[in-house]
Parts: sequence; structure tokens; C-alpha cells
Amino acid sequence: MAGNSDPLTPRAKLAVTAGKAVAAASRAAGRGSGSVIGGRVALKLDPDLLARLAQNLDCVLVSATNGKTTTTRLIAEALRAAGPVVSNALGANMPAGITSALAGGSDAKFGVIEVDEKYLAGVARDTDPKCIALLNLSRDQLDRAAETRMLAENWREGLAGSKAVVVANADDPLVVWAASSSPNVIWVAAGQMWKDDAWSCPSCGGVMQRPGDDWFCGECGFRRPTPSWALSGDHVLDPHGSAWPIHLQLPGRANKANAASSAAVAAVFGVPPQVALERMYQVQAVAGRYDVVQFQGRDLRLLLAKNPAGWLETFSLIDPPPTPVILSVNARSADGTDTSWLWDVDYTRLSGHPICVIGDRKLDLAVRLEVADQQFQVCENLDQAIQMCPPGRIEVIANYTAFQDLRRRVGN
Repeated sequence: MAGNSDPLTPRAKLAVTAGKAVAAASRAAGRGSGSVIGGRVALKLDPDLLARLAQNLDCVLVSATNGKTTTTRLIAEALRAAGPVVSNALGANMPAGITSALAGGSDAKFGVIEVDEKYLAGVARDTDPKCIALLNLSRDQLDRAAETRMLAENWREGLAGSKAVVVANADDPLVVWAASSSPNVIWVAAGQMWKDDAWSCPSCGGVMQRPGDDWFCGECGFRRPTPSWALSGDHVLDPHGSAWPIHLQLPGRANKANAASSAAVAAVFGVPPQVALERMYQVQAVAGRYDVVQFQGRDLRLLLAKNPAGWLETFSLIDPPPTPVILSVNARSADGTDTSWLWDVDYTRLSGHPICVIGDRKLDLAVRLEVADQQFQVCENLDQAIQMCPPGRIEVIANYTAFQDLRRRVGN
């Protein structure tokens, strides 16, 4: 598909040029990357621009509640073994941001695109992807996102009959139900630490049985499919039963699972697991996540956790007590304004860690920690929290806008 003649009409070229100009003006004014506003302007001038930009690319779409930015980055790294890649690497994952990213990749062969869960069906229609990776679905932004089963239903309807190869997590019942409408699915046993959104069957509403790592509905027979790829400890098992070692600079089990799914996607494009996994080692940090920064004489590791599933995974990778932990929570529009999700997080896992609490909604978090019987201090800001922490490295866990605030403060 790649290498065809220029697919852009004069109108599309005008739209791309205008979008880039607006994005550059936004950057010059210090208002961020400008990718979203640039994409919006471009799509206003040519509503079909995303489809036009994608038509010469072999595209892979990545969608999930957690891990999509990191997985997009891992897949992009792997596919560079086979040709130039264009990707929305900074996580602008709605149509405007995606359009903006693709407009910057005129010589690319592959488009590796992170897509917000709510926009997946529409972006799949526009980009005619060769592959779609579905990692997980869990509760997030409770005030705004549809409840998880409705999202799964949107995926199921939107992907029905799709020509794309769907690479899907066999361990998440919601993802399996969503992907089952597709004719061509590759199942990956990527694991599922957070199970509280999948106790009832998405197909019939019956109670899900979960013996060991298996799951099935005792009422309608909906059950976990047999995976052809699997995460097994520090290895990926491919469909031939070969075990390939995972060497990542990114920490935690969740990122090994992301690498397993990424290896399965890379294989769809002809990149063998050994090559794909070796290339993934290059990824050190993703949009600041997992970065260790020096600030005020201390080493801070910045960790993003946006929802209960993300917090659970993050707690599993922090250094053991008595490593101090700073928690920061906001509830701005990009986070979702409802903080009731804090009650779904098991904060007893922080027992033994000195804890400092900051952020717009520090008092909401303080009440939650009080009920979890944790020792903590409420601080005005990051600087004060650092002064309160005992010596040594500090783990800093924040939700979305709180994470951006922290990155600005530490100059990351």
C-alpha cells in the first residue's frame, strides 16, 4: 500500500498547511504542542482528511483504558525494523490529535495510532487499519465515560465485520466480548490484575466464574478463548511455543504484558518476535512516565496512575517500604471530575511507606487514606512534600493533570 502517488487533494494540502500553521502559532504562544488545535482546524477545512492521510499507510490502532500510550510506543519501535513509522507518540488520541500526527509523516510506511476508547470505531472507519490492539477496559472518568460494558458494546458493534486483524487480551472478559464480533482475532494471554469490572458476564449478565487464571460464564457458556500468544514470566510465548525473553527498561508486570501484545502486533506486519522485543528495549520513558528526575537534591520517580486499575499496577512496581511516596490527585476535566473512584483503590498496599498527599483534591485522598488506616501528611505542594520525606529516592504517583503539573514543576 505504501509508496503510492500523493493521495492529498489540493483542499487536503491546504488543510494540512493551515493545521501546521495554527499548531506552530499555539506552540509559539506557549500553549502546548498545538497538535489538537492544529488537527481541529485541518479537519474543519477537510472533514475527510484523516482518511486521506491514512490511505497510504499500513495502520495499527491501539486502544485500552490503561497502557495504550506505552504500547503504542513499543509497537512503533518494533515496526521501525520494517520501515518508517508515523505515530501520535505524545498521546493526543482523539481524531484531531491523530490527524495532526499523521499529517507530519509524509514518508511513513506504517501508522501506529493510539486511540481514545470512545473514538475507536470512528477512527477504525476512517483509517481502514490492518491491525487493532485491544488491551483492557476498566472504569475511568466516571462522570463522563460510558460505563465499561457500554464501551465494550460500542467496540463490538464498531468492529463487527472489520477486515483488521484484532490482537486482543484473552484475560479481560470485556475485551473478549468486544473483539468476538471480528472475524480475525489473535488472542494474547496478557493477564488482568484488576478484575472488579468483569464479575458479571458482558454477554448475558450472569455471574462470571474465575477459577485460577481462567474465566467463564456459568449461565451462557461465554468463556476465555485459547490464546496463541502468552506472557509467561519474563518471556513471550509465540504461537509455535517458542519463548522469547523480554528485556525492557520500563518497570513492572503491566509493561511486560504490553510488550507481549506488541510482539503479537509486530508479527502481523512480518516483524519476528526476537527483532520486535530487542527494539522495545530502546524505550526508556513514555511522555515522562517512569522518568527518574533530580529535583531539590532528591531522585523522584514519576509514575502516572489514572484509575483504580492503573493504581493497582503502579503499587506493584514501587520500591518496598520505607521508600517515601507522594500521591497527587486532581479532578479537572481531563481527569474526570468525580473522585469516587478513590474508594475502589486498595491503599492498604502502601502500609509502611511514609506518605505525603498533594494536588487539587488532596483532602478527598486524605479521607480515603484515613479510612484505609494509613499514616500520611497533607502538604501544600511538591516542594513542601519533598521536605517532609525521609532521605532516599521518592516515588511520586499522580493522576493525569496532576502528573502534567509535576512535570512542569520539575522541568521534565
